[in-house]
Amino acid sequence: MADASALWFPSRETAAIMSASVPPVTEGWCEIRTLFSAVSPGTERLVYRAQVPTTLAQDMRCPYMEGDFTFPVKYGYSLVGRVSAGPASLRGRLVHVLHPHQDRCVVRCDDVYPLPPDVPPRRATLASNLETAVNVLWDAQVCLGERVLVVGFGVVGALVARLLQEIPGVQLTVVDTAPAKQRLATAMGLHAVPVEELEPVFDLAIHASASSAGLQVALDHVGFEGRVVELSWYGTRPVTVQLGGTFHNQRKRIISSQVATISPAQRPRWDTQRRKALVFDLLRRPAFDACLTHTVPFADLPRVFEQLAGPQSESLAYLVAYAQEGEENNV
Repeated sequence: MADASALWFPSRETAAIMSASVPPVTEGWCEIRTLFSAVSPGTERLVYRAQVPTTLAQDMRCPYMEGDFTFPVKYGYSLVGRVSAGPASLRGRLVHVLHPHQDRCVVRCDDVYPLPPDVPPRRATLASNLETAVNVLWDAQVCLGERVLVVGFGVVGALVARLLQEIPGVQLTVVDTAPAKQRLATAMGLHAVPVEELEPVFDLAIHASASSAGLQVALDHVGFEGRVVELSWYGTRPVTVQLGGTFHNQRKRIISSQVATISPAQRPRWDTQRRKALVFDLLRRPAFDACLTHTVPFADLPRVFEQLAGPQSESLAYLVAYAQEGEENNV
């Protein structure tokens, strides 16, 4: 087996670029030279911090992951590159695949999704998070004209907000405790306000801050029979909310949303391939580029995780750029 370079977490809260074995290309497989990958700060931070519950370790495994969550582990799930070897129908094509951060990989042909010609590879790295956002809107069953609150303006919160903008009549408000993210939301054309200015008048709140305080804000600001869609994943961290206020007498609901399973309302007619096709159709919109707020060279990726372990990050999504000879003018 030949070697590639990949991001590994050798132990808790350590990250390093290390070698990874790459098998030869055989029938039904193809080789990808990576151009970009995307860091999803919420989930990958939990893996880095060893906060994956042991009871969910098997469910949390991603395609082509190596090791396990007790370390060392190679983890990540959004990579875009060009097929350099494999079937003639794929060679030379730009593709997306669920794969950890790695400069070269060999994957099953059935696992790659060729990019539409009008979706640039940078933007295509948002595909995995955008699938989550699509599922959230399905679970929320958003109606025309609803007042909707998005709590938490990370990458998924931003993608959810961008999709909500597409629905006629939706009155959207965004709140985040980080002033920089509030300003970013405003710059993206969204109505963003400080939490102290919110009124409890929303039909729907979508919570994406991964904090107890954020979930409480969502619960407190929906009205009678309002619903809160919880898309944050907390890992081993406990969550505390106060349910002694209006939660019961106003018959509020908390709805779980998670991308691994298609929303029940769509499940009889949709599969993951149809959902993925929708996602790449949506990614034709240049407005999504604003969600890629930081670009980092692959060699510097360990430093990103050091930053994510510190105070609250002001980024949405980190775009990881890989130097591939001859590709600089083709992406």
